[in-house]
Amino acid sequence: MDRERNERRPPSGDHQRPDAGRRPYQKKKVCRFCQDPELTIDYKDVKALRGYLTERARIVPRRISGTCAKHQRMVATAIKRARNIAIIPFTTISM
Repeated sequence: MDRERNERRPPSGDHQRPDAGRRPYQKKKVCRFCQDPELTIDYKDVKALRGYLTERARIVPRRISGTCAKHQRMVATAIKRARNIAIIPFTTISM
């Protein structure tokens, strides 16, 4: 009885699309600080640091911002310093 049921079923891989599970090609993000050595990371440069914060004032991760590990650490340190001296808020005020 069980063999008859199994024989009627199509193989498991036949019902999937041929491109299932593949991601479309995405352009590799390049670290802008490595690309242009003239750019510096400074905790007093609030305009530059705001680009690395979400609307909830959280630090944007590397996979989204495209910075390398070395410069991501420097950006995170600069943001934390700016937060400690109250240049950048720790969170957004929403009540």
